[in-house]
Amino acid sequence: MPVNNRIAAEAPKIAEWRHALHRIPEILYDLPDTARFIAARLREIGCDEVVEGIGGTGVVGLIHGREGGPVVGLRADMDALPIAEAADLPYRSERADAMHACGHDGHMAMLLGGAEALAATRRFRGTVAVIFQPAEEGGAGAKAMIEDGLLDRFAISRVFGMHNLPGLPLGHFAIRPGPIMASTDEFTLQLRGRGSHAAIPQQGFDPILAGSALVQALQQIASRNVDPLDSVVVSVTQFHAGFAHNVIPETATVSGTVRSLTARTRDLAERRIREIAAGIGAAQGVEIEVDYDRNYPVTLNHAGEAAFCADVAAEVAGESAVNRDTVPLMGGEDFSYMLEQRPGAFIFVGNGASAGLHHPAYDFNDEAIPFGSSYWLTLAERALPLE
Repeated sequence: MPVNNRIAAEAPKIAEWRHALHRIPEILYDLPDTARFIAARLREIGCDEVVEGIGGTGVVGLIHGREGGPVVGLRADMDALPIAEAADLPYRSERADAMHACGHDGHMAMLLGGAEALAATRRFRGTVAVIFQPAEEGGAGAKAMIEDGLLDRFAISRVFGMHNLPGLPLGHFAIRPGPIMASTDEFTLQLRGRGSHAAIPQQGFDPILAGSALVQALQQIASRNVDPLDSVVVSVTQFHAGFAHNVIPETATVSGTVRSLTARTRDLAERRIREIAAGIGAAQGVEIEVDYDRNYPVTLNHAGEAAFCADVAAEVAGESAVNRDTVPLMGGEDFSYMLEQRPGAFIFVGNGASAGLHHPAYDFNDEAIPFGSSYWLTLAERALPLE
């Protein structure tokens, strides 16, 4: 089954939905216009039930098949980023300092397109729950929806997600069993020494010197503590200290992020950060307080569901256009919370040669819509067969 003919014919309309959403980007959970647009479209296309306000501003549409059966969840993210758009598009963002720089407008449109076809044909047994989730960009909206009863309330048995990927050719898909995206932790190290005049440093304990040693030592976690065949990224992204040329300050702050693909490596990285901070603090005479925040867990595809999704993608795009063992990405994704609760898988769809995600010149490629919407339609019909 190639790209669905019904969806191909509706692609211009689906693209217009995407453009409308692109004009009204909203951040994290503050999505009144976006959620209202999604709920209105779900009612127009014939969803049997539309439920709003789940996990804050999340929206769920239910489409019942021809007979009773299990419920499968298909998820798209809704929030934009606090970035000023650089591209001069006819549908460019109407909101200052906000834009859909990660393609969530495209994700919503593709799921709406798939939902419209499912509501029209209903060639499946059971129920499809189309899930529109807030606050993927750092707000853990998936977790909020789960805590608000998403999976249990609608008896969702399996969940599936999709994200566009710049650099992956149009009409191509990429997936793998196991870890496909990293956990995303953050650390902040507060250093307190003893300030002094810059001309008499022996009277103080320099937090800048200690912070500099921290920055160097933290890079050795990946090179000297973790198996070279494993994956971890420890990046110091902020170093704040001082206020004058002739003053050694009392305090400094070093902060950054840790990305890993296994729970074991995640634990190791946190432990080594704490040990390194304690050691350097003792050596430099500086107190170092460690604040370590575990954010999104590893996005871990269930093996059976990953193989199933690859088969679905091959039906839509052809086997040669599906990478079944793609390289994991060290970015994070809060769909990981759903995969901790239910079997499922997360797949990438090609966005072609576009600007990168989170770039002010990024734009979702409308030519990906027929592939993404057809994927959702085919997945639902194969996951909930009539036979």
